[in-house]
Amino acid sequence: MATTVVQSTYIPSPAPRRRYDRFFFSGMAFLILLAVFVGFARTYYLAGIFQAPLPNRLVHIHGAVFTCWILLLITQTLLVSAGRVDIHRRLGLIGFGLACTMPVLAILAAIDALVRHASRPSARAFFVVPTFDILAFAPLIFFAWRYRSVPATHKRLILIATIAILDAAVARWPIHTSWWGLHPAEWTTAAFLVPLFAYDVFSIRKIHRATLWGSLFLLFLHQIRGPIGQTSSWQAFAAWIQHAAG
Repeated sequence: MATTVVQSTYIPSPAPRRRYDRFFFSGMAFLILLAVFVGFARTYYLAGIFQAPLPNRLVHIHGAVFTCWILLLITQTLLVSAGRVDIHRRLGLIGFGLACTMPVLAILAAIDALVRHASRPSARAFFVVPTFDILAFAPLIFFAWRYRSVPATHKRLILIATIAILDAAVARWPIHTSWWGLHPAEWTTAAFLVPLFAYDVFSIRKIHRATLWGSLFLLFLHQIRGPIGQTSSWQAFAAWIQHAAG
């Protein structure tokens, strides 16, 4: 007698953490959008964008490209949430192009500000802030692109890289200057990492390696950039940039 054994194939439902990912990363993207809007509302978004009284065309282009990055971040997270990974991957090429353009524009805009504010004693020291923002953003984006086939790593590095350039918006929040400035803005920007750590513990019961090393890298650069900006070497470097660009 021949006995036929029929094995049923069990198809597990999506892991709970995958379902939670949709809400968490989309929520973080919208939170970042809100932070950026509040920071630049008065001088850019609510000032008519193209009619906003910005110093020059370079600053306009810089603002437009960085805004496109935030909007693309939201679009990409929503596409993943909707299961349209195919479109997500196609738009990833646009994201890669933006990510390559942003460091160049950021440095050019920082040099432009350095020249325009040459009379301010703090201009050369402050030049370290946007410079180190890009020094954080670029490697994080590089590794996010390298690990694009590993979604858990990719999405975390993209999020941390975006947080790395968020302090420009946070520093411009409409809060009284008597107790708001660069350092409180740095701490507030760093606080955007806290939900990611909490989500890792909640969803995978540990801190993801990308979360840990990406956050440590960003925080390390935030901690050293202030002291570096006060050194004579940095002041001389900034002065040389100022003279060459002026």
